[in-house]
Amino acid sequence: MKFALIVGFLLMGLKFLAYYLTGSSAILTDAMESIVNVLAGSFALYSLYYAAKPKDEDHPYGHGKIEFLSTGVEGGMVTLAGIAMTIKGISAFFYPHTLNHIDIGLGISLFSGIVNYLLAISLIKKGKNLHSPTMMADGKHLLTDTWSSIGLVIGLLVIYFTNFAWIDYVITIGLGVFITVTGIRLIKESVVNLLDKADYGKIEHLIKVLNAKRKESWIDIHNLRVVKYGSVVHVDCHMTLPWYFTLEESHKEVDDLDKLVTTEFSHEIEFFIHADPCLPKSCSVCIMPECKVRKHELVQKLEWTMANVLPDAKHTLSQ
Repeated sequence: MKFALIVGFLLMGLKFLAYYLTGSSAILTDAMESIVNVLAGSFALYSLYYAAKPKDEDHPYGHGKIEFLSTGVEGGMVTLAGIAMTIKGISAFFYPHTLNHIDIGLGISLFSGIVNYLLAISLIKKGKNLHSPTMMADGKHLLTDTWSSIGLVIGLLVIYFTNFAWIDYVITIGLGVFITVTGIRLIKESVVNLLDKADYGKIEHLIKVLNAKRKESWIDIHNLRVVKYGSVVHVDCHMTLPWYFTLEESHKEVDDLDKLVTTEFSHEIEFFIHADPCLPKSCSVCIMPECKVRKHELVQKLEWTMANVLPDAKHTLSQ
């Protein structure tokens, strides 16, 4: 992120130089977005530092959620920049200007696009490996900047060969709208994560793992919750165990479940498991082969699904 911020600052200077030499509104649009890149990158770098701080009394779940806030701040900046660019493009139709040195603008825009693409791919890949929403959001933003640079280069080529200056204004409006939409998407993603919207993809993956590796003593899993705090995933659930298990035996089963999920998932997992005693009605779905206190015969082995794992209720055939 430090390297991306330094490169972004240098590219911003190049783009404003290109605008000074050409007078192109479209290049100014690209340069204004670079200001957003630098500001957003600065906040993203701080958020990574803050998110890495250990838990404390005031933040028992850690500081990771600032990464989602960072995504929202970046989205807000991108949206405002896109709106400003669109307005600039519309006003240029009423106040036209002369374009100069289009070839220099072409070269700088092409170079900026290539550098941004390489940075974007690197940030997105690194963000996925580290499960960092901040790095992925910054990478997506730079990837958007790459596509806008490609559109800018194509437009400048057309202007260079046709001398139709009005194309510059159209490109400015198009880039402004494109960047605005990207900013709104980043804001939406930030809000969804801050409000702890359920990640059903992760839940389905977790249920699949539990079904494949379940032990006979794990009668059911219910009241399952998955919440993401930056790069850390918190999983809460209730596990039904035979009522006659000692505290030591129950703790071992809980520990085995914790280790299973932590091993299967690449995220940093924090598991909170509440052990419940089984009830007589649990016998009909209990797969323990040698239970000396069984009240009813096993009727059916229930596969754990979204329908029976999410509700706060022990599993029975009536569910």
